[in-house]
Amino acid sequence: MDFTTKEIAHKIAAAACDKKAKDILLLNMENISPVTDYFIIARAGNNILVKAIADNIEDKLAEAGIFVTHKEGYAEGRWILLDYGNCVAHIFIEEEREFYNLEQLWADAPSEEFVESKND
Repeated sequence: MDFTTKEIAHKIAAAACDKKAKDILLLNMENISPVTDYFIIARAGNNILVKAIADNIEDKLAEAGIFVTHKEGYAEGRWILLDYGNCVAHIFIEEEREFYNLEQLWADAPSEEFVESKND
């Protein structure tokens, strides 16, 4: 089954939400970055939870036939990047998210807070 880029971004956000990620934000990068169409940014309180969120994203998307093409930061668990081509997930431990502040860095990107849906 083919999914739109926005549907993939929402699947990533929903999978992060399933594992209690906080402050999930989708940044539409379509007219801003030649590298990707969406950044999905989330945070967690500790390294174990950051890894659990990343694992769940990979598992849920693999079930839908969507596979990560590149992964960084998993061993440390402070900032895990999952690259799905048109969508890139950033899962941060709280301090790292505040420090790197991607929302501010990409402030020109239209953003959308992810709100959990009971239908997901």
